[in-house]
Amino acid sequence: MNRNAVDTTGRSGLAACMMIAALALAGCETTTGPLGEVAGIDAAQGSSENISSLSAVIQRSPNDPEAYNVRGTALGRGGRYKEALEDFDTAIRLNPNFYQAYANRALIHRLTGNQQAALQDYTRAIQINPSYDAAYIGRGNLYRLAGRADEALRDLQQAIQLDTTDPRAYHNRGLLYQARGQHDFAIEDFATAISLAPNSAEPYNGRGLSYLARNDEENALADFNTAIKLDKTNAEAWAYQGLILERRGDKARAIRSYGEAARLDPNLKAAKDGLSRTRG
Repeated sequence: MNRNAVDTTGRSGLAACMMIAALALAGCETTTGPLGEVAGIDAAQGSSENISSLSAVIQRSPNDPEAYNVRGTALGRGGRYKEALEDFDTAIRLNPNFYQAYANRALIHRLTGNQQAALQDYTRAIQINPSYDAAYIGRGNLYRLAGRADEALRDLQQAIQLDTTDPRAYHNRGLLYQARGQHDFAIEDFATAISLAPNSAEPYNGRGLSYLARNDEENALADFNTAIKLDKTNAEAWAYQGLILERRGDKARAIRSYGEAARLDPNLKAAKDGLSRTRG
């Protein structure tokens, strides 16, 4: 089972409509792709109509912590973070050992900038259930983004040792290996992430960068092309596609790729530098 950061499993046997609404909030990069912080948001999940149906379940079962956990998930999906936090708070008050709600609340804390509270919640989820892979992945990524690479690697290793099928564990570990220059290990992890999430652009982009670091332009270009096909808003993939085209002497296409990258992210250095070289 692929356990994303928002877990809606529970013991209360809620109505099927609640389980349909219980979509996960992922936690990896700050991008908006399938492995990103706010990946795959479906506006319908946070719609007033959907929230109303979940609220009706709570009215019927006001002491059911799972009901609040599921509605908190839907609120989070809709970007209503303050209300989501209130629901996760209630779920935890009703069941202080509800480790899934701790991990869910941790992600909302991350998205609202309260990193210390997020760390505490991920740690509490792990204390309650040391086999909960999603909490290790969430905390590991929190450590990674804070520059605490060794602690991040330990948490991600632990999640992988627990036989997680969550692609974020491999993707984030690949990013750590990549930052250390261990590109063979990074490529292997990105490949595993791709096998688990074949429609996600991020691991293709990551693997492409490691191929590029190894001067394997053919495989790098194939991965950047795939990343763009899957997510045309991936500025990095456009920029590095441009770099390879530039190296190959295809200046006109390189300019187009750099231009698209700069349009998507005007602050992306690889795009700005590429345009400066090719247009200059």
